[in-house]
Amino acid sequence: MTREGYEKLRKELEHLKTTKRREIAEDIGKARAFGDLKENAEYDAAKNNQAMNEKRISDYEERLTNAEFIDDSKIPKDQVFIGAKVLLKDLKHDEEFTYWIVPQDEANFDENKISVASPIAKGLLGLREGETAEIKIPAGILKYKVLKINRD
Repeated sequence: MTREGYEKLRKELEHLKTTKRREIAEDIGKARAFGDLKENAEYDAAKNNQAMNEKRISDYEERLTNAEFIDDSKIPKDQVFIGAKVLLKDLKHDEEFTYWIVPQDEANFDENKISVASPIAKGLLGLREGETAEIKIPAGILKYKVLKINRD
């Protein structure tokens, strides 16, 4: 896990334990006011929401407790590995873009963070600046050239 991913998860956990728990408790209180709990859909929904929130809290606490940080000092700086920001050139479309290779649970395509387990990342792993990759994906073959590798 990256330090950034750890901090993001820790903040989300804090939100779930404080703000979200309060909101759910208020929803349960409002639903109780509707009367008979046996046939109260609002109450059932609020209790279900509470159970899902508590499950997420438990999952996040376990992930944070068992987190292992990526030690950048043991990863080559001149090769594409987990934690690297990689400037690529799509040789087919002559376009440049950047991907950040991250652990699977930190992947977010909207932020150009791709999972180290994804086909694209797997095709890039171990490459150095100037090297090219042909990566087979369901839609065909991608041809990328590694322009720059950065670790910040």
